Amino acid sequence: MKVEIKSDHQVRFGSSAHAPMNLPSHTNLSECLTIQNSPVFFGCRTGICGTCLVQVEVLLGEIPPPKSEEAELLQVIAPGNSKARLACQLDLIADINIERILPKT
Repeated sequence: MKVEIKSDHQVRFGSSAHAPMNLPSHTNLSECLTIQNSPVFFGCRTGICGTCLVQVEVLLGEIPPPKSEEAELLQVIAPGNSKARLACQLDLIADINIERILPKT
């Protein structure tokens, strides 16, 4: 059985009217989505501010779990939400649907 490895992935934007985008694997979302004027906002781009907090639904494939620094921040700004991620920290290796969510304060 041959396993097909995709070189590009679709990013959809939940309930937004923004058109889906096809991006290469391992794309830096903070750069591409800012240029494309997407509905996801970015602040620090290093995973410490929480501005790019999104809820991720994986449509095809898998995404790696958050690294420890991102996981710590997610426990504070999105407690109990296992689908919450920082868009600036995502390694794009799957087709995903993302929707901006507000941090809990």
